Amino acid sequence: MSKRILTTVAAGALVLATTLLTGCGPSAAGDEATPAEDGAWPEKIVISQIPTEDQTELDIESSLAFEILERELGIPIEFHMATSYAATIEAQRAGKVDIARYGAFSYVLAKDSGVNIDILGAQASTADGELGYYSVASVAAGSDITSLEDAAGKTVCFVDPASTSGYLFPSAGLIEAGIDPEVDITPIFAGGHDASVLALVDGQCDIAFSTEGMATKQLIESGQVTGGQLTQIWESELITPTLATVSSELPADLVEKIKAIYLEQLNVPALTASGECDTSDPDEKCGIGVYSYEPIEDADYDGVRKVCEVTKSEACDITNQ
Repeated sequence: MSKRILTTVAAGALVLATTLLTGCGPSAAGDEATPAEDGAWPEKIVISQIPTEDQTELDIESSLAFEILERELGIPIEFHMATSYAATIEAQRAGKVDIARYGAFSYVLAKDSGVNIDILGAQASTADGELGYYSVASVAAGSDITSLEDAAGKTVCFVDPASTSGYLFPSAGLIEAGIDPEVDITPIFAGGHDASVLALVDGQCDIAFSTEGMATKQLIESGQVTGGQLTQIWESELITPTLATVSSELPADLVEKIKAIYLEQLNVPALTASGECDTSDPDEKCGIGVYSYEPIEDADYDGVRKVCEVTKSEACDITNQ
């Protein structure tokens, strides 16, 4: 990728970050944010994320998870759909976002650049499934592109420079195939996993990277892609799962309460037992988008850090986002 393209992406991310920062928190109404008294819980909890990684529902804003958080904490929940990882990272750094969901790569970028966050839990999609997900490369059915080795000279849709499965692992895959992602292809950053796949469908690119679930299930179920319309030509290794984080600058008792809600209440068995979920449809996920949130440690994301070392990608530097 050229320096010029990186500069364009960075400039766009700064605009998006500014938009999110001015749209969240007390300052959104024109008032200056004032710090709460030590130990005092905030008047609201702000949650932000983008449609990303191993998300299993496109309609995030109506999630039952928000209703449960609001009820259990006794604090209003305010949701903001971000349009870039950089915007979410910078909003959480500035204290404008309390809870954020990240892919593995964007979490590492946030954590290693000094954002004060704690892990709430990693997303599990099924009771017995793997704690992780896959990145895939899709092409139009019938395309003469049959592997990543054919990507040279092609237009390639990625998700976001800070996307785990939409950029970092695909870059590693291209390098392994002998393709330099910075010079051998023309990149397009679509902004979301759904947008990357839909850009391929619209003919804007020849190859599109996204999560496996987005390309093979979610967009087909929503009617935006027809079954058999796309073919997957590459799949990554298992990627450390998407996770939810909370600002460690919140009062300690509030952080612990939020963690307990994520790990103990936001799961299919607990919601079934409480009568808040009907699991007759095994894919329903009870309106929380995941089967459960599971404990995970920061060290479990060292694999992402190693991929950064291997690819030497400029995207691994938060200053380029």
